[in-house]
Amino acid sequence: MENTTTPKLKWYHYISAFFSGLFLANAVPHFVNGVSGNPFPSPFSDPPGIGLSSPLTNVLWALFNLVVGYLLFRASKIHSKTIGGLVIFFIGAAAMSIMLSIHFVGKAKG
Repeated sequence: MENTTTPKLKWYHYISAFFSGLFLANAVPHFVNGVSGNPFPSPFSDPPGIGLSSPLTNVLWALFNLVVGYLLFRASKIHSKTIGGLVIFFIGAAAMSIMLSIHFVGKAKG
């Protein structure tokens, strides 16, 4: 007989899911700009987050974010049957996406 019980998530699984969403969403603009050959702000630019970093720096930063986001996702133990965990994951991704859209609105002007 198949085990159909949904595992109970502890509070730290939700925290891990939220931060997983943050890191994975943050990887997207850095990866896309990096592999496209476009300079893009990163924490390593001068000034940090405002100046432009090289495409290679952005690809490496994106890969770091992907690894951390993946590890946090695995640690969160969320899956399709843990709806609450998925909601928290997507809230993290949405929060980072909205924050990045506000922060980088003036990038093209600069």
